[in-house]
Amino acid sequence: MVSEDEKRRMPRSPDRIDGFVGGRIAWRRAALGLSQVALAQRLGLSFQQVQKYETGTNRVSASRLHQIATVLGAPIDAFFPQPSEDPSGDPVNDDWLGGLRFLTASASGRAVARNLPLIEERAVRQAVACIVEALAAR
Repeated sequence: MVSEDEKRRMPRSPDRIDGFVGGRIAWRRAALGLSQVALAQRLGLSFQQVQKYETGTNRVSASRLHQIATVLGAPIDAFFPQPSEDPSGDPVNDDWLGGLRFLTASASGRAVARNLPLIEERAVRQAVACIVEALAAR
């Protein structure tokens, strides 16, 4: 059995919400067309630190999240999941989160994330989404 003192000294691993917040940071950054380097420069960090935040490897403190939200022009709550309707009470959908991480990890994925919202016609955006889904199912 692990004592309370030992528990306090053990490094805590980030939980699923940390990964979700990081994914949202990556999505917003990509949607604005910023590189990790550009965001890091605006925050006074290394791009490696931004990378660790985006992957959920490192937790984002409240003050740092406020700074990130300001730089990215988004409200802080935009980086958190909305309450889930899932009976288990689990607010994070791992498939969606994994997809978000994959999308923002490549240049082509970032291009999709950045440009899809710029398509003005809703029907055209939906058609593009259907095409992507159909190609992914192959």
